[in-house]
Amino acid sequence: MFLFDPMVWVLLAIAALGIISHNTAVTVAMLILLVVRLTPLSQFFPWIEKNGLTIGIIVLLVGVMAPIASGKIGLDDLLRSFTQWPSLLAIVVGIGVAWLGGRGVPLMMGQPGLVPGLMIGTVIGVALFKGVPVGPLIAAGILAVLMGKW
Repeated sequence: MFLFDPMVWVLLAIAALGIISHNTAVTVAMLILLVVRLTPLSQFFPWIEKNGLTIGIIVLLVGVMAPIASGKIGLDDLLRSFTQWPSLLAIVVGIGVAWLGGRGVPLMMGQPGLVPGLMIGTVIGVALFKGVPVGPLIAAGILAVLMGKW
């Protein structure tokens, strides 16, 4: 089965791109998906497809908010962010990106045929341009705006 399963080769190719580009996140994600695909764990793909994005966002938020929770970023620093123009600009950009992501989720759910293109673009961005693999959701949001689906 392994030798004739084209999706295994796709996952291996993306993992190889992750290795070549020194992007551990892409490599580990592809290897996890390979293990799931090649073992009885494959029965969990519907659950992963349904909940994976939410779990990923939760893990990302935990990582981003950890310095606040640990006290490394204090209340004074938080309050100061409302008085300096770079921080205010960061807030505006954050609002814009969150809005774009909100447009991307329905597009990805409603037109799953676009997901491979978004993923390929993201993998290329990660592998060749030192990007990070948070792009598919934002890319889908930009695509939704460009397609007039907002």
